[in-house]
Amino acid sequence: MMKAIRAISIAILSIALLSCIFAEFVAPNHYAKQDREASNEPPSHRYLLGTDELGRDRFARLVYGSRVSFTLAPAAAIFSVLLAEIIGGLAGYVGGVWKSAAMAVTDLVLSMPWLFLLITVRAALPLNVSPMVSVVVTFLLLGMLGWAASARMLCSAGTQIRQSGYVLQAQAAGCRGWRLFFVHVAPNLKPLLLAQFWISVPIFILAEANLGLLGLGISEPLPSWGGMLRELENYSALRSEPWRFAALILLFLVVSAFQFVLPENAANEVRS
Repeated sequence: MMKAIRAISIAILSIALLSCIFAEFVAPNHYAKQDREASNEPPSHRYLLGTDELGRDRFARLVYGSRVSFTLAPAAAIFSVLLAEIIGGLAGYVGGVWKSAAMAVTDLVLSMPWLFLLITVRAALPLNVSPMVSVVVTFLLLGMLGWAASARMLCSAGTQIRQSGYVLQAQAAGCRGWRLFFVHVAPNLKPLLLAQFWISVPIFILAEANLGLLGLGISEPLPSWGGMLRELENYSALRSEPWRFAALILLFLVVSAFQFVLPENAANEVRS
């Protein structure tokens, strides 16, 4: 049963990923092209999911929005786990005052509702920025505010590795400092880093969707799933235009699929 669910999840993610990579071929229209004479059109052979209030192809915006999410979330996750490795993994390896200070900062960040902190920081920045700048800003904020939970796990792992036999043998052979960390400690953190990366991707997808829903995510005219979810605010329109749920359904499928395609070695690290 689980194998079938995992296969379906892999298929969902593969289709979504290929669609956003080849968005120019999948979507017949450009995401920013406006057809004012066809605003709020229902689905048709020309517009598969209809058009929005500006006459833009909703299907094209959904496909190109997938490209933003599949680029932004993994990039933010990589940045986040690298920060966690530097702060948490190095703290566990060095120990002493550095570990105490790093864990104090980590606990402080963990005690804050980081999603609300993310919203607050993003709201304090200019809203009238270019789409690419908004992508970079959102990516940096997600990465800089989402590292704390991973850092605590990596700190514990770094402490265990520091006390392991092969590290003690390397120290006895004269390996010291940064060389010892990067050669003998950091490589053994890779399975845990992979697990934290895989877990962070759907979290960051949801975080971007929350920002977009509040109008604090990717700037127009660049589409994102969060921006498209703002159409769900009009409840009366949803009853007569159920195709507006397409972004929500795709978001649910993708985030759910990530939970079932977690690599086995990464899943073991999470359980341990």
